[in-house]
Amino acid sequence: MSAAPSEALVELRHGVRRVLLAPHVGGAIAAFDETRDGRVIDWLRPATPAALAARDPLGMASFPLLPYCNRIRDARFMFDGALVDLSDDGNEFAHALHGNAWRLGWRVEEMSASRARLHLLHEPSREAAHHWPFAYEATQDIALDADRLSVTMSARNLADRPMPFGMGHHPYYPRTRNTRVHARVAAMWHSTPDLLPTHAGPHPCIDAMASSDGMSADAFDLDNNFTGWSRTATIAWPDEGRAITLSADAPFDHMVVYAPAAHPGLLCVEPVSNVADWVNLDVARALKGGVVLEPGESVSATFAWTTRIG
Repeated sequence: MSAAPSEALVELRHGVRRVLLAPHVGGAIAAFDETRDGRVIDWLRPATPAALAARDPLGMASFPLLPYCNRIRDARFMFDGALVDLSDDGNEFAHALHGNAWRLGWRVEEMSASRARLHLLHEPSREAAHHWPFAYEATQDIALDADRLSVTMSARNLADRPMPFGMGHHPYYPRTRNTRVHARVAAMWHSTPDLLPTHAGPHPCIDAMASSDGMSADAFDLDNNFTGWSRTATIAWPDEGRAITLSADAPFDHMVVYAPAAHPGLLCVEPVSNVADWVNLDVARALKGGVVLEPGESVSATFAWTTRIG
């Protein structure tokens, strides 16, 4: 049985390192930082007081993506011979976006000084405003230690029928003129102007990210999915002598990079298990990701951020 819904921030600490969780704001991480010589070092972009007051998941440091990642074209798809219509579910975007877990309150189920478990129960009949038609439950086990912050995401299909499913997390990193991104990927999903995927193929950013210097966060205008990810990526601030490495287990086999030219303060490098609109893409599963969970079936995977100074 879950505890009562939390309306307060939850603080985890390990030495000089701190994580703030906002369970009531989509089960989000509000901050991940450490204090050295009186100076606060932000590893993720911290939520502002205004974002917290507005309960805005897009203003958090990172938030969970469940039961799918990124967009679904026109908020509709066919599954198991039936139309799944996600329009008018309270999402303000033209295409369904990021699932529903980021817009629901999570419960604090367990907690210690440096660990917490957050729990979400989605029942369609009780969540009419967020009408993903399949019942499911999800947990986030969040642990902070001297080197890294890890998140184990788990989900179980509570419906009496199969459920299409994907998961991920949506972290924002501090972006400066000197921020570099290092990663190895096989291909980038090119997309339409409204960011729906068209085909996977080469792009100059792939070689840039794989180079010894990495890719400047300002080099390209990106909001794209990548496939064939090695499941590790490093965001570095060489002028500050620090870096953070994102690593992930399968099925986080895809990566999203959001580095928009129009918003030079934003940078996301996200571990995800499915590319945008995967439920409508007629391509091999290895290219698009996603799974189908049978009734009662579960999936679980861990990703982590490891930090380095010097």
